[in-house]
Amino acid sequence: MPEAKTPDDASEPIVIKKYANRRLYNTATSRYVTLEQLSEMVKAGQNFAVYDAKSGEDITRSVLTQIIFEEESKGGQTLLPVNFLRQLIGMYGNVMQPFVPNYLETVMDTFQKNQETIRQNFTGVLSKVPGLKPFEDIAKQNMAMMEKAMQRFGAFPGGKPPADKTRGAEPASSNDSRNDELSALRARIDAMQEQLERLAKDGKE
Repeated sequence: MPEAKTPDDASEPIVIKKYANRRLYNTATSRYVTLEQLSEMVKAGQNFAVYDAKSGEDITRSVLTQIIFEEESKGGQTLLPVNFLRQLIGMYGNVMQPFVPNYLETVMDTFQKNQETIRQNFTGVLSKVPGLKPFEDIAKQNMAMMEKAMQRFGAFPGGKPPADKTRGAEPASSNDSRNDELSALRARIDAMQEQLERLAKDGKE
């Protein structure tokens, strides 16, 4: 287990020790902390690593997972849809499991980089237009299309499944069908963006 870091040492994560009694100790502040406080540290952009106080084992992943469980258990607005959780569980032990972490991390990184633009677009439209039923319908259709496309393409690097030499090349008709589906998805996303722009324009007039 690495040495404890002070708050001024931003180059290394803050060390959190977890004891047998399940209490978490922040070595930077010399205070015990709760999961909720660790959650606030994450939201504030503070980097930390959690180690078992006895064995020195890095248990950061399990503690972060526990924080997510606590957040999801609060009720109200949750982040993880049931269908997504089922799909995620289904990937454990799957031949494509090694590719899933990278895929999810890339998707989230992209979302994080663009979240301010996304927030401005959505909050601007929602605050100015009272009736958004057509928009909601389009959004639901897009989500269904994206979910279906992710099931087929998302788990594969580059959007293509690995070659199966025992089965030979994939039929052209299958490739054409998938290309058509992706084209339809892009068209729906473009249509949604155009409607957002129109609604935002109408709201300013």
